[in-house]
Amino acid sequence: NIHIEIVFKQGYVSCMLRKVSTTKVLKSRFGNKSVFHQSSLIQSVIMEMTDEMVTCSSPNIYPIPQVTWATDPTSAQGALENSTIKTTDHKGLFTVESTLRILGNLANHTFFCSFTSADKTQVWTASRKNQEDITQEEGYALSIPCMAPHSLQNFSLTWTFTLFTEPTVILRYDSRTRLTLNQWEGQAELDQDQLLLGDGSLLLQKPDRGEHSGTYACTFSGLQSRHVVQTKVNITVASISEQNMCNVLTLQVWMSGVCRGPGGARRRPQPLCCSPSL
Repeated sequence: NIHIEIVFKQGYVSCMLRKVSTTKVLKSRFGNKSVFHQSSLIQSVIMEMTDEMVTCSSPNIYPIPQVTWATDPTSAQGALENSTIKTTDHKGLFTVESTLRILGNLANHTFFCSFTSADKTQVWTASRKNQEDITQEEGYALSIPCMAPHSLQNFSLTWTFTLFTEPTVILRYDSRTRLTLNQWEGQAELDQDQLLLGDGSLLLQKPDRGEHSGTYACTFSGLQSRHVVQTKVNITVASISEQNMCNVLTLQVWMSGVCRGPGGARRRPQPLCCSPSL
């Protein structure tokens, strides 16, 4: 009789064949990894973006997934120059990081990064758009746009605000329960009817220069997808209207004690005496 025993230990495969009184041990070493792996599904895809590049990463995957990039609007051929780095941990699981270098003027584009599992059963997509800055006078209602890139069935929407340090969550919405948690009640709101159509724009009712200037980000999270839209908002001091400016000038002249009337005569001004002929 022949008895075969295979043992996996510390990266070695030991094969023992026993026949009568003869024992032969065969050992093979395959680097520092086991020969056989159990598939590890994609759990998340993280996207980060600067002015020069976009990076997508996903940890603890086996086998290695396929990574693809796209933009909306579609970029010219050759504009999407990317590189992918794969590293392994002590368990033989891969961390995959793909970097896309931004070539040319791609401002206001949406970037898409997709990780497809080796067996094609999973596709995870992260997307991001950095919008043009918004400048608005304080005291006037302001809508900060946030549109989902495609139709979503069950999703959550989170709005954050960043001034100097860590982002602060100001609002959350869940499409399954239709419940909204609003930390800026009375200052900001969503249109829930539009939300179901993929429009998560945030309405600031009376933005204040000191409280509402900063960076806003909205995040749509769905099944195996995550979409982020970032917008920098600058709230400025309200401009003085023409009539108010006239009144200010009249007051300044009144305080000086002199106003020139018709013919250049010097006299004590009446209210608004300088508005038409100053």
